Amino acid sequence: MLRFQEQVMLLFRDFGASQKMVLSTSLNDKVTSRTMSVVIKDNEFYFQTDIMFRKYNQIQNNHNVSLCIDNVQIEGACIEIGSPKDNSAFCELFKREFPGSFERYTQLKNERLFEVKPRYIQKWMYENGEAFVEKYDFEKKSYNTEQYIRE
Repeated sequence: MLRFQEQVMLLFRDFGASQKMVLSTSLNDKVTSRTMSVVIKDNEFYFQTDIMFRKYNQIQNNHNVSLCIDNVQIEGACIEIGSPKDNSAFCELFKREFPGSFERYTQLKNERLFEVKPRYIQKWMYENGEAFVEKYDFEKKSYNTEQYIRE
């Protein structure tokens, strides 16, 4: 358990306070993806979107989403937590990290704030030319690294 917590802390430290990430959502066997401005706080991911967009409908009907950045894949549960303008912690962080998007979108009446709680994260890494996969299972609170062996 301690190793898991330490590794998660290191992973989220590397993410920093924000990232541009690809969000994938799905409904009725149709998967869509788009780049999102994501802020990160307390080992969770936050983004905002308009209720008129396709991704909003997909999330409302299927809370399972994935986020991707570089060599990291994140699977999680996505929940709507209200209007972004009503969440001062989000607004402060989003305004600092994405000031243009904050000014253009956060105050709009159709904007909604979402939180993604990670369930599983996988990260590819390389040491001395060898490939490894780091696996973080948030439900089991387990962490392990496996070497990728090409056959």
